[in-house]
Amino acid sequence: MSAFPPAKSGSFVADPQPRGPVVKPERTVLLRARVRGPRTERRSGLLAFGFSPSGTGPSSGRSKRTASGGSSETDVAKTFDGEASEAAQRYAQAVFELAKDAKQLDAVEQDFSKFAAAWRESAELREAARSPLIEPEVKAQALTAVAAKLGLSELGRKTIGVAALNRRARELPAIAASYRALLARERGARQVEIVSARPLRDDEKAAIVESLGKQLGAKVEAETSVDESLIGGFVVRVGSRQFDASVKSKLDALRLALKSA
Repeated sequence: MSAFPPAKSGSFVADPQPRGPVVKPERTVLLRARVRGPRTERRSGLLAFGFSPSGTGPSSGRSKRTASGGSSETDVAKTFDGEASEAAQRYAQAVFELAKDAKQLDAVEQDFSKFAAAWRESAELREAARSPLIEPEVKAQALTAVAAKLGLSELGRKTIGVAALNRRARELPAIAASYRALLARERGARQVEIVSARPLRDDEKAAIVESLGKQLGAKVEAETSVDESLIGGFVVRVGSRQFDASVKSKLDALRLALKSA
């Protein structure tokens, strides 16, 4: 049985569809996915993260790595941001409307931030979300257990669970990014991402945000993250645009210049 209640007004249990002609959903939560691979393989990625499929507690022992599509999927595999697909944008819009109706816009934003931190810190969580070998129902139960342990709201937990049930767990980063963009627009602000080599002090973040606000001519809301490979400096992403002021980019440019000299 699904961990989620049947569909009712003001909720969604299948891929949200664009307005206009009726489109058959890819899959509803009431359909059981076809079993793919041995049960131990399908569950191993989630058990490695320390949650049993029922979400009742940690597992014991080490489990082998699941097939997860390779390291080329950096858009959603290693960060909590990515290029939003059409489906991810529809999910974000549906969650945004539900959160707005329930006056929980800020609460859901915090939900995504908490889950983002876990996503960045746990390779096992990312691997489990991407794995095609884990049954959607099992994946949904485990990810919902993670969300509950992180203290997410009911809407936040259901968003993650429904995405997993509809084979969209790998797109949670893009759903979160799209939600933040919608929320920033609602507030009359521009959403930016600041990636730095070390955690920014409050005054440093404020200075960058102020400078960006002047350049963009709008209020700026910034999401920050750390990438030590930058060595120093920071990278700012605004939509599809990127401003790179990192030490790594300067060293890469220097290496390229030396090679071509």
